[in-house]
Amino acid sequence: MQCEMCGETVRGAPKLVRVEGAELQVCSKCEKFGTEVQQVRRTDLLKITTRGPAAKPASPATSAAGQTWHKRDMFDFMGGEVVEDYAARIKQARMEKGLTQKDLAMQMKEKEHLIKKIENAELIPEENVRKKLEKVLEIQLIDAPAEVEAGKKVPGTMTPTLGDLTIIRKVKK
Repeated sequence: MQCEMCGETVRGAPKLVRVEGAELQVCSKCEKFGTEVQQVRRTDLLKITTRGPAAKPASPATSAAGQTWHKRDMFDFMGGEVVEDYAARIKQARMEKGLTQKDLAMQMKEKEHLIKKIENAELIPEENVRKKLEKVLEIQLIDAPAEVEAGKKVPGTMTPTLGDLTIIRKVKK
């Protein structure tokens, strides 16, 4: 078998590794580039299937189908995207309120070092930190969707597609 990353012949058992969301069968040299995904052993599958459908899976990480549960990325939970100038907005709002980085960190119950990194644009704030920043500084750090900015599209109205227009023209003739 060949490594799906470098193409070398895999000696021994290949490792199943998740690299940027893709699961690859890789050699021992390439396994360091991702996180190893646990594979369900055949003995575990036999235990799961012999218990019956009403029984719980053998471990919390696997289900009867052999799927592996993984921790979701922080971007999966976000409703929009953080604005590009988030660091400047945070710093400006903090200065307008007359707060130091330490004061802001204490109000948010976060570390001062975190505030420094966010203001220097070294770190994008996670959802819970972003919400705290928005609440304390009374600012918005998420881009509003284009539909909202364009004039709040009325729900339930459909915009015709090119296919709809051609059908309409055929009917009118």
